[in-house]
Amino acid sequence: MVWEGGSSAVNGNWTQFGGNLSFVCLAISLWALFSIQFQRRSFNQEKIAFGIVAGGASIGSILLAVEFHPGIHIDLRFSPLVLAGMFGGPIAAAFAASLAMAFRFAVGGTAMVDGIITMAVAAGIGVAGHFWTRKRSPVLMDVALLSLALGVALVLSMALLPTLVTAHVLAGVGFPLTALNCLATVLGGFVLLKTQQWELERSILVTAFSQSPDYLYVKDRNSRFITVNENMTRLFRFRTTAEMIGLSDFNLMSRPLAEQLYYLEQQVIDTGVPLIDSTEYIEGRILLASKVPLRDRQGRVIGLAGVTRDVTERTALERELRESKNLLSHAMAGMSDGIAMYDSKGFLVFCNDQYRSAFPLSGDARVVGAHISDILRRVVETGERPGVVEGDPEEWIKLTSATLHSNKDEEVQLHNGDWRSIRTRLADDGTAMAVVSDITATKQAEIALRLSAEQLRNLAETDGLTGIVNRRAFDEIFARETAGSARRNTPFSLLMVDIDRFKAYNDTYGHPAGDQCLRVVSKCLRQSVSRPADIVARYGGEEFVVFLPDTSAKGAMIVAEQFAGRLAKENILHSGSEFGRVTASIGISCATGATLRASPNRLLAEADAALYEAKTQGRNRILAHSRENGHALKETG
Repeated sequence: MVWEGGSSAVNGNWTQFGGNLSFVCLAISLWALFSIQFQRRSFNQEKIAFGIVAGGASIGSILLAVEFHPGIHIDLRFSPLVLAGMFGGPIAAAFAASLAMAFRFAVGGTAMVDGIITMAVAAGIGVAGHFWTRKRSPVLMDVALLSLALGVALVLSMALLPTLVTAHVLAGVGFPLTALNCLATVLGGFVLLKTQQWELERSILVTAFSQSPDYLYVKDRNSRFITVNENMTRLFRFRTTAEMIGLSDFNLMSRPLAEQLYYLEQQVIDTGVPLIDSTEYIEGRILLASKVPLRDRQGRVIGLAGVTRDVTERTALERELRESKNLLSHAMAGMSDGIAMYDSKGFLVFCNDQYRSAFPLSGDARVVGAHISDILRRVVETGERPGVVEGDPEEWIKLTSATLHSNKDEEVQLHNGDWRSIRTRLADDGTAMAVVSDITATKQAEIALRLSAEQLRNLAETDGLTGIVNRRAFDEIFARETAGSARRNTPFSLLMVDIDRFKAYNDTYGHPAGDQCLRVVSKCLRQSVSRPADIVARYGGEEFVVFLPDTSAKGAMIVAEQFAGRLAKENILHSGSEFGRVTASIGISCATGATLRASPNRLLAEADAALYEAKTQGRNRILAHSRENGHALKETG
C-alpha cells in the first residue's frame, strides 16, 4: 500500500520491487521450512507463530517500500496478511494484522488511517477464504480466487478512501501495487500449499508408523534403536518412544536372547540379505520378525528396519484348529454315515471312507479334488443308479450338478436294490455338505408296510364276494365325484340295479348258486362300462350301483341296455321268475352342477325311485328319471 511520512526518499528504481517481492516470498518460504518444528506444539501455538511470521513479513515489506511520487510509496504488505488469514485462520490473521497495523501506526503519515483500514480488509479477506475452505483442503484455484479478491479490495480502497483519492494513487500506481500484491499472494500461496501437502504426507507416514498394530523399529549398524513406534514402547513397558532411543536388545531382555538377536541382525547388516518371518519369543509372546537392511545413496548398509508381528493368539488358534481337525477326523472315521463337502464350484474338498463305501460302483471317483460332474459321469457309466437317466446323459449330469448347491433331502436306489438317503445343506460361504445314510432296511420295511396298507385298504373298500367296490367305498367316491362334477358343471348319471326275484332264486337253488349269480351280474356290469372313472359298486344284497361322471341320461341308458343284453346272454335259469331266467330292473337318474351342489343325495333318491317304479311296472325293464334341462325323461325296455 502507500504511505506518506518523513522517511528518507529512496531511489525510484523499479528493480526494488523485485527485492520487496523476494523478501515476502523468502519470509513465507522460511516459515514453510521451519513450520514442521511447530507441529509438535499445540494447534494455537502453531497459528500464533505463523501470524507473527506473516506480520513480520508485512513489516519488512513496509520497510522496503518503493517511492513513486514524493510522499507516495508502494509495498507488498497485504499479501502476507491475506495468506495468514486463509492458511492460519482467525488467530494467525489477528496476530499478523495487529503487528503490521501497530507498526504502520508508529510510522505515522497522512495516509496512515487509509493504510490501516486496507490492512484490516486484507486480513478479513484471508479469514473469509479460510472459512470458505474449512471443510476441505485449499487448492491452487482457491489461492487464485483469494488473490483476485485482494486485488479488487486494493482497487476499491484506492478509489474510495479519501487520502488515496486526493493523491490520485489509483491512476499513478494502482496497477503495479495491485499486480505485485496479487503475484506475491499467488507465489506465497503456492509455497504454503506445497508445504501443507508435504506435511500431510509426512503426518500420514508418521501416524502409520506410530500407530501400526505391528512392532516397527529402525536400528543403526550397532543394533541400537534409532526410532520405534508406540507398540514397541508398550511391549517393553516404556512411557514414551524417546526413552528407547539409543538402547539395544541387551538393555531390554536376557543376555542369551539378546546375543541371538544381535547375531541375526549383524548377519543382515554384513550380508545385506533380509531376514523374513523369523520366530522370536519375547516377554511371553510369540513374534514373527522380518528385518531388512537400510542403504544410503552409495549402497552402503547404514542400519536395518524391522517389522515384528505378534502371532501368539494366531499360533494358539492354529494349534486348537489342528486339534479340532484331528478330533473331527476321528469322529467322522468312526461314524456310520458318509460325509462329503463340496466347495462353491462343485469340487469335493472332504469325504470320509463311509461316503465312498456308500456308492460301491462310483466310489473310486469320489476323491478329494474331483468335480461333481465327473462323479455323476462315473455313476452313468457304471449304471449305479438305473433308470435315472432319460435322454442325453450329459444333460442329466448338467442338471443334477446344478442342484448340488441347494438344501434338499432325497432318496436314491442303487443297482443292487439298496437305498441311500442323501441330505444336502448349504453353508453361508457356498459350501455344500452331504450326509449319506444306508436306509435299505428302513425302505424295505416302508415298502412292505405300504403294500400291507394297500392290501388292507383294498380289503376295506372291496366287496369280498364280487370283487367290486363295496358300500363304504362307494359313499366316499360318490361324495368326491359329485363334488367334482358340480365344480365343472358337467352331467353325472347314476344306475341303480336290482336282481329280479333274487330271494326266490336263493330259496330254489341255494345260497352258493345265489353267490355265483351275484358274481355273474357284477361281471356283466363291469363289462358294460369302459372308462376308468366309471365305478361299479355293490350297494347291498342283490342291489348294485353304477355311477357315470360326465355322462348324460342318454349315455347312461346305453350303458344300462348293454348290461341288460349281456345278462340276457348269460341265460341263467330261474324257475321262480316269470321270465324263466335271471333278469334285472334298472333305475337311472342324472343331474348337473346346480342340483349336485344343492343336494347330491337327491341323485340316489331319484335313481331309487326310478328302480321302484320299474319293479312296479313289471320288472325286467329300464326306467330313467333325468333333471337335465329342467324336465323328466322316462324310457322303458
